[in-house]
Amino acid sequence: MLFLLTFAYTVAFIDRQVLNLLVEDIKRDLLLSDTQLSLLQGLAFMGSYIAFSPLFGRWADVANRRNILVAGVATWSVFSAACGLAENYWQLFLARAAVGAAEACLAPAAWSLIADYFNRERLPRAMSIFLMGPYIGGGLAMIAGGMVIGSMSGLIETLPMLSGMQPWQLTFVMVGTPGVLLAFVLLSIREPARGAHSASSQDRSFSLREVIAFLWQGRAFYVRFYLGMGLIVIVLYALPAWIPAFLMRTHGADPTTVGLQYGVLVLIMGSAGVLSGPFVDRWLAGRGYADSPIRTAAIASVALVVFTASLPLMPGFYGALVAAAGGTFFYSLPQAMSAAALQLATPNRMRGIVASLYLFVLSVIGLGAAPTVVALVTDRVFGDPAKVGVSLAVVCATSAAGAALLLFSSLPHYRRALEHSRAVA
Repeated sequence: MLFLLTFAYTVAFIDRQVLNLLVEDIKRDLLLSDTQLSLLQGLAFMGSYIAFSPLFGRWADVANRRNILVAGVATWSVFSAACGLAENYWQLFLARAAVGAAEACLAPAAWSLIADYFNRERLPRAMSIFLMGPYIGGGLAMIAGGMVIGSMSGLIETLPMLSGMQPWQLTFVMVGTPGVLLAFVLLSIREPARGAHSASSQDRSFSLREVIAFLWQGRAFYVRFYLGMGLIVIVLYALPAWIPAFLMRTHGADPTTVGLQYGVLVLIMGSAGVLSGPFVDRWLAGRGYADSPIRTAAIASVALVVFTASLPLMPGFYGALVAAAGGTFFYSLPQAMSAAALQLATPNRMRGIVASLYLFVLSVIGLGAAPTVVALVTDRVFGDPAKVGVSLAVVCATSAAGAALLLFSSLPHYRRALEHSRAVA
């Protein structure tokens, strides 16, 4: 089950992130500005994602989570391939919106399933494995995109029917199609009994009013936590969205080189970061910190300030990759622990809606704002596309500093939220 869910998350991020490598080709063929491109990266996906997240979250609390995943994976894969058939900006925009709407099903259903499959001791490790998906997927999106672009002439010679397609169109089709097969494989997942590892043996359902009352009572924690993680996610989305353009514009790299080298970096450092989270959590817990999952995120955000601020100051292409590697490691480090913390602080039949609200906030702040804010700083403040690295540093370092303040201030409220969750369950 965990392998299949991780693979589904990987596929989701391949479909989501491959656009980042293709921005220069799409910009040239469709005659777009950086701001228009950022709307494809952010608003087109984010608008539908956040609209459908609460619906899928509530649905995951009351319905069969496996079936929700099967339908969602099939839908987003079809529309990801459809991005490659787009002939103008608005067709591509609508296809990206459909991908976003369908991908909104994944996290609420998957997180809830994992929390019912694994007990308290095993949950952080299980979540860290699942949350390798974005980094494996983000890395493979760069690698696969770079390979398709680099082998375009050979593909056309082998399959002349592809001669009418641009490299970016063919890339979308090739990364979207395999997900349809995955949807059928997901039918093998067993829907577990709810609450198998909770303190209470009862599978208690909650009304929407009870969920709202619970969140309101715990707002001191949830608001700080959601906003703090949202600021970290600005870095998570801004770096992959604009590092390829930064490396091409500032250091003269070609798309194939960027795709392979930055893709491998994201895959290795992102996976290393998310797998390191439970070790840091265990180390902190062994020293008596009951709030160790959130404390891990707060410490990581401090390190993020250093690495993102240094991005435009590093010498040469490989110096920039070093800064990007540090940023990738530390924005991934807290993701599994934050997801586990949210599950532990929330009763079982509230986890879907709470997770979807978490993703709603992260999507609005991170996925929706990050690419566009960087583009606006580049276009409106500096007025120079070559300054995209400076824009990245300003936006990411400021966001990471804000995250540190919010997460450190949330620690006592998280400890109270744990006690309250046990009482409600």
